[in-house]
Amino acid sequence: MRWELDSSSAFLLPASNHVPADDLIVIAEAFHGQGTVLAVEPLGNGNVNDTFLVRSRAGCSVMQRINSAVFQEPQRVIENLAVLSRHVQARLTAIPPAHELLVQRRWEQPRLISTNPEQPWYCCRQGGVWRCISHVPDAISVDVIEDAAQARELGLGLGLFHLLISDLPVSSLADTLEGFHITPRYLDAYHRALVQTQAGPSAATDHCMAFIRDREGMVAVLEQAKARGELPLRPIHGDPKINNVMLDRTTGEAVALIDLDTVKPGLVHYDLGDCLRSGCNPLGEETSNLDGVRFELNLAEAILQGYFSVAGSMLTEAEVNLIPDAARLISFELGLRFFTDYLNGSTYFKADHPEHNLQRALVQFTLTASIEQQLEPLRTMVQQLAKRSTAGVEAEARH
Repeated sequence: MRWELDSSSAFLLPASNHVPADDLIVIAEAFHGQGTVLAVEPLGNGNVNDTFLVRSRAGCSVMQRINSAVFQEPQRVIENLAVLSRHVQARLTAIPPAHELLVQRRWEQPRLISTNPEQPWYCCRQGGVWRCISHVPDAISVDVIEDAAQARELGLGLGLFHLLISDLPVSSLADTLEGFHITPRYLDAYHRALVQTQAGPSAATDHCMAFIRDREGMVAVLEQAKARGELPLRPIHGDPKINNVMLDRTTGEAVALIDLDTVKPGLVHYDLGDCLRSGCNPLGEETSNLDGVRFELNLAEAILQGYFSVAGSMLTEAEVNLIPDAARLISFELGLRFFTDYLNGSTYFKADHPEHNLQRALVQFTLTASIEQQLEPLRTMVQQLAKRSTAGVEAEARH
């Protein structure tokens, strides 16, 4: 349902999550100027923030209400985005470019849009904190990878993003989501949820609890390596799942990473693990067909080929060695988070029905098991790709 005013006015949409329809226009005009907004439409299917496409006289943009229950200091999320955007834009316009590929293809860096550069956010009368960013034109996102060529672009896009932010000091970024991807903390939260939950027992919940119990010993693999000094903190995206990589509508090339709320200091393994997790299950994380969930090695190879082709040289040997463990761990971690949220009554992830987060957990645990069955071939593949990447860099240096 949508209401149309006269041709000089905006379209109004029904309220979303208790935001009155009229207020959406007011909020959008706070970023674009009074009388400039033509339409506000729901956009995407994110699990955390409320997202809208704004059509204004200047073009399209993306407006979001930041979930303050998740990001308790939403202004710092927006400040991180400002720091990131300035840095990437400087690297994109530098001579020579950060990578030769950037001469051959376009790369878009979403930037903040505001009528007040000193305060690029807006607080609505309900207390929500909003921001608006530029829209990536002529680009699409997908929820499930179609083929190996698309998988390679997914990995290449993440590699370009990592390369562009590789010299951004981690001290310049706020940790807006403390504990994000620290799997032992999620395990602790799960144990607390077990004590407090009102969810009744079932075959599915029993399976999830047994699956978690059998893997508690591996949850600290990345944090222990970090504590030993083997893994450096780097600026990361934090959530580079497949539908956060924008693909050119015509060429299919990766042109941007979006959903930048989770940009922060972290381990590249959080990004690589999430990229592999989301990209190598052809059925996607919302499927109910558990029998069809499988980690596809050919897609993993394509993703890593793309990534190593632009960012392989920046990784240490220890970082390379732990990539397969990251794929397993991040898949398990997301399943753990979905299941914990189910036990807590789905207070974090948006859910369409009471069993939704339980279903999502089962998908991730099934994917984890598939990765475990193929860990050794995955390790061999990663080492071979890393060697080819190193050989390629050395050959370029000789010439």
